[in-house]
Amino acid sequence: MPDELGNEDADKGFAVGLHVPGTFHKVLDIENCLLQPELGNRILTDARNYMKASGVSAYGLKSHEGFWRFLMLRHSSHNDQWMVNIITSEENQPLLGPWARELTDRYSNIVSVVNNVTSRKAGIAVGEYEVLLAGSSVLRDRIGRFEFEISSNSFFQTNTLGATLLYDTVKRYAGLTGKEKVLDLYCGTGSIGIYLSGDALEVVGMEVVESALIDAENNCRINHISNCRFIGGDIKEMLAGVTSRPDVLIIDPPRVGMHKDVLKQILDMASDKIIYVSCNPATLARDLAFMRERYRITAVQPVDMFPHTYHIEVVVKLEKIPVS
Repeated sequence: MPDELGNEDADKGFAVGLHVPGTFHKVLDIENCLLQPELGNRILTDARNYMKASGVSAYGLKSHEGFWRFLMLRHSSHNDQWMVNIITSEENQPLLGPWARELTDRYSNIVSVVNNVTSRKAGIAVGEYEVLLAGSSVLRDRIGRFEFEISSNSFFQTNTLGATLLYDTVKRYAGLTGKEKVLDLYCGTGSIGIYLSGDALEVVGMEVVESALIDAENNCRINHISNCRFIGGDIKEMLAGVTSRPDVLIIDPPRVGMHKDVLKQILDMASDKIIYVSCNPATLARDLAFMRERYRITAVQPVDMFPHTYHIEVVVKLEKIPVS
């Protein structure tokens, strides 16, 4: 924080940057993120200047008062284009509209400016509803030969070049021959399922985020894929309705891993092969320990999707242990 850095002249009431480690309500003001292209840092500077000059306060996660909540920048590495997502506590078109037009006029690479609005107290950058301020409501990017449209609230791999290596690993471990039925849990925008679709008989994706499902169905149309379909809802409830056993099960859960009820349903489903994609080795180890009596680990491949951090993605191939 400013006082800890010895800068008493800094504005202690406003920052655009990253969370201070170990806190949920403090933000360390940063001028540059060295992981993103330089234009992202220029957008960051413009955002800081505009927000501070607006006379409208930042939202406090303790006081639950204020307007500016989050700034989310998405970059398409294939097209070198940007989405600017401004998350606020309420709608304010007179304030945000001119800024959106200013951004798109100044930077031709910005193809989307959206405002996600949420009055929820939780400190997450997801809106209750969205207002399109300028350009398109989606950003286009590629993984391998496939093109994807990504909306502001849908999960998508931040490192798309690394994701190609990751998905190639999933594809190699799945060992599809064109005859298999694949079930893809936590499918998001359908990127893994679409990537595998050419080698599978059928792919069914399950996802709880509605906007991601809309993206997934649209991404199938963009890539002219007809053997993928997607189901929305809670994974626990959807798995209960699965009547036929998939040949290959793809699991790519959030950092918290899988709920124990989902794990039990997966074991009861008894697919011959499971490919587990994890961004958290700790919860991966927990879940694999739960599965060890029914499945054996036959391959493990770490993929460094997040350079310069301690985070790592891991792909694990599991095969069902024969019953003697």
